[in-house]
Amino acid sequence: METVLSGIRSTGNLHLGNYFGAVRNFVKMQHEYNCYFFIADIHSLTTHPKPDNLHENIKKVLSEYLACGIDPDIATIYIQSDVPEIPQLYLLLNMNAYIGELERTTTFKEKVRKQPENVNAGLLTYPVLMCADIIIHNADKVPVGKDQEQNLEMARKFARRFNHIYGVEYFTLPEPFNFGSDLVKVPGLDGAGKMGKSEGNGIYLIDDPKVIRKKVMQAVTDAGPEKPNSIKPEPIQNLFYLMELVSEENTIRHFDDLYNNCTIRYGDLKKQLAEDIVKFTTPYRERILDIYNDDAYLRRVVSQGAEKARQSASKTLREVREIIGYRSF
Repeated sequence: METVLSGIRSTGNLHLGNYFGAVRNFVKMQHEYNCYFFIADIHSLTTHPKPDNLHENIKKVLSEYLACGIDPDIATIYIQSDVPEIPQLYLLLNMNAYIGELERTTTFKEKVRKQPENVNAGLLTYPVLMCADIIIHNADKVPVGKDQEQNLEMARKFARRFNHIYGVEYFTLPEPFNFGSDLVKVPGLDGAGKMGKSEGNGIYLIDDPKVIRKKVMQAVTDAGPEKPNSIKPEPIQNLFYLMELVSEENTIRHFDDLYNNCTIRYGDLKKQLAEDIVKFTTPYRERILDIYNDDAYLRRVVSQGAEKARQSASKTLREVREIIGYRSF
């Protein structure tokens, strides 16, 4: 069975774009692949989070992914910092990563431009840590977005370089996992682009119904169609697309007919969409809160996840050390 690994950001709540775009696929994948899901809390240190915030963010993110259906008894879900073999492998890989190639990384150059006051070594060597995350389990496939494709290619480069330097075929060269038609891009409420945390245009699974209703009612619209059967402009098409994700077919058909005969009232459409989103997210929000408040369950999950992850990671690190030349007397 192929091994798939995916990192989970340790900051920010899950929005509908995350759920339909990746998390729903993760839940399905765990039954088809040997899956490792980890919360990337070491990566988050590049932003210098406060200790209380760091712990709180990890707890929230872990609760949300469990609530969405990742099963710790099927997949391996763990916290990155609970596996000390990862930073050890990261250190070893850094010895064969070169300043020039790291400085040319697109994500690093973007960070330098956006946050010139905080250009730290962790940002520079981010691709090396990402490589360690992946090859510590000799992952075959890694789901990545467009912004991470170059970092995955660098992980392949570092794995290939290790194999070449030491004359072995030890590390698998990870391939990008393509969800294909299963990958859904959810639009934001601002009328353009996809739903995202930084854009401030998202609806989160943890959002209270009042918050959801307020957000949806503020969604961008236009003056309405002037001719029957007009093509919907992007902001309106986005609202209908959200409906396709959460509403019943007859509801979508009803508002589509109103739009086509120029009698649609966007206020009514938004109210219906908001109620359908509330209906969809409520079970997740309730489950998230239940898990978040169950410290005993969370302790069991992270302990079990760390144990499973370290079984794989410790084997890899031991064999890598032997390949490099670190052997017992």
